[in-house]
Amino acid sequence: MGLSIMALAHAASRDYQTEGLTSDALPVYYQQLKAQMTYDDSWLSGHFHNFHLWQVMARHKLRAALLTPDSHRAFEPEVIDVEDRGSYVAEKVAFNVTDESRILGLLLLPKSEGRHAGVILLHDHGAKFDIGKEKMVRPFAGDTQRLASAQAWSERFFTGHFVGDELASRGYVVFVTDALGWGDRGPMTYAQQQALASNFFNLGRSLAGEMAYEDMRSFEFLQSLPQVDKHRVGIVGFSMGGFRAWQLAALEPSEVATAVISWIGTYQGLMVPGNNQLRGQSAFYMMHPGLAKHMDFPDIASISAPKPMLFFNGEKDTLFPEDAVQDAYNALHQVWQSQHGDHDERLVTRLWPELGHVFYWQQQQVVYPWLAKWLQPELLN
Repeated sequence: MGLSIMALAHAASRDYQTEGLTSDALPVYYQQLKAQMTYDDSWLSGHFHNFHLWQVMARHKLRAALLTPDSHRAFEPEVIDVEDRGSYVAEKVAFNVTDESRILGLLLLPKSEGRHAGVILLHDHGAKFDIGKEKMVRPFAGDTQRLASAQAWSERFFTGHFVGDELASRGYVVFVTDALGWGDRGPMTYAQQQALASNFFNLGRSLAGEMAYEDMRSFEFLQSLPQVDKHRVGIVGFSMGGFRAWQLAALEPSEVATAVISWIGTYQGLMVPGNNQLRGQSAFYMMHPGLAKHMDFPDIASISAPKPMLFFNGEKDTLFPEDAVQDAYNALHQVWQSQHGDHDERLVTRLWPELGHVFYWQQQQVVYPWLAKWLQPELLN
């Protein structure tokens, strides 16, 4: 039977939704959902009392969220091309990054004898897909098109310096690959990211998880090289690469020193109108299904504590509001200080008032000695 006249009149007096979405494509009730994000699996929640056991649990939860199984194929590296760069050599190396993907990486090897400290570099997003690894390491001389593109990117974000080549000149073995969609693993357009992410879900996988797991494998590959001291391997990333850097440090149980440039904040601080985190597209590379219910971004980064970590952000960075960054910094310091206090010197956080979303030379000149402190202490004596 239909509703009675009295029931209809009563129903008409009730409030109901006349629209479902905000202008940022959020559900109109998103504030209620945000209020439910209490991060019960955070170390700072007070629900845990043994930090080591919490780390094991949190790392396991993060690893499970990748939706990516372990690979079993050997790396089987093959040198494709070599270029002499003075005190170091550049190699194009093909290797099996997963059971399904064999990709190219750029490897920089100092000419000096013995085992060296290593650094894995993680490139940014930047909505620029023609280059990935070449954003961090200078392309080979014969690749004129990529060289021009990479040089322009370097001028824009790195004050004209290639971070990988700077590190190699300082005696590090350096390795960098393309994330899926960039450089040799493209071409991709900005609009294709959404379809790529949904197709990974169609395949029972996750785009963000694939990138994170490939970073884990690339780190293991660098550690496996005979020229590398596997106990002295660091991570450096800029922008999306910064996200990848602290994520990799959280997933990697061994001791590493990690420099994160221009990617840290809190969900509360980043889920604001106009922020990239609400746009989909690029955000899918940094979204693990369901994980936000359990841990905030700084909670995940804190799985690394008390490993040495450095976080730099620019106060003029419109992608990462200062309040969101400072809240994340405060949470990180609470965790590092909780581990006996004296470990807090292992965590460096800094807002650069005059800078935006960049990794300029003045920042690099602070990062390189900091890395040497943890990875090349013999050079500081």
